[in-house]
Amino acid sequence: MTPSRWRQAAVVAAVLVTLAGLRVFVFFQRLDAPLALTETHILLVDPGTSFSRIVRNLQASKVLPGGPDLIIYARLEGSASRIKAGEYALTAGLTPRGLLQKLVSGDVVYHKVQILEGWTLRQALIALHAQPALVAQLDADDPEALQAAFGTAEYPEGQFFPDTYNFTRGTTDLELLRRAHSLMQQTLDSAWQARDAGLPYATQQEALIMASIVEKETALAEERPQIAGVFIRRLQRSMRLQTDPTVIYGLGAAFDGNLTRAHLATDTPWNTYTREGLPLTPIALPGRAAIEASMHPDQSENLYFVARGDGSHYFSATLDEHNRAVRQYQRGGWQN
Repeated sequence: MTPSRWRQAAVVAAVLVTLAGLRVFVFFQRLDAPLALTETHILLVDPGTSFSRIVRNLQASKVLPGGPDLIIYARLEGSASRIKAGEYALTAGLTPRGLLQKLVSGDVVYHKVQILEGWTLRQALIALHAQPALVAQLDADDPEALQAAFGTAEYPEGQFFPDTYNFTRGTTDLELLRRAHSLMQQTLDSAWQARDAGLPYATQQEALIMASIVEKETALAEERPQIAGVFIRRLQRSMRLQTDPTVIYGLGAAFDGNLTRAHLATDTPWNTYTREGLPLTPIALPGRAAIEASMHPDQSENLYFVARGDGSHYFSATLDEHNRAVRQYQRGGWQN
């Protein structure tokens, strides 16, 4: 080959290399250009969906630009087959390569739901079923199924720890409540091991029942050990607990918000005015503070308390003092 032909070949080769380099540069430039998003786009990836199908759907929605660049890149990188199913939030500034990384890492959307202290299991299920991302499997009106699901001898009231729970779309109410059930058991186990001596509980379940009563009787943290102390001393002296929330729980849907003397005389397995000892089951979901109070009650002599009307209670050691407090604060009403 003559020198001139060598020079021509060299020029052609340089041009081809330059063009190839430019093409690679443009290729990666497109992969790193922000997507056409002005607001969050929710992407649902069903199990078994191919990456190419995901890309085509996003291109049809004008989220991804047309062309095979991202599919080619994913195949060359070996990540096209490692996409994880789930719900993804695509936000402004996300690039095609960033999208691929998100899908491979499983960076899915997490939802939150609160289960509040003092709720019943029915109220908790209502809150869960109001979450569109959760799948409802449980029925609050099917106690046998609930007992079977959680392996309890009675309706599993009070067995779920009130907290804020994160979950991904497609999680079932059963899966979430199993987490709450496990957390409650861990909390109860720990508190039981550290409990005060001499408490009148034969089992952890009895302590949980007491905690649920404490939870319903006061919202003031400083009063919980006092409330627990009153009821524990009543148990120790074979006095009836006579606590209104147990009556209300036993009435169920029959309670219209107005507790009457007739209600107090209506016998149910939860009515602590008509029955001695603890009610059949917890009456609500107690929080950690109520559980701790039930394991570490105050050591006073108080046996009674009456609501002051401001959210707090007046505690008494004798019936005479209690009756005076009732006349002062309740004006003829009854109270604990």
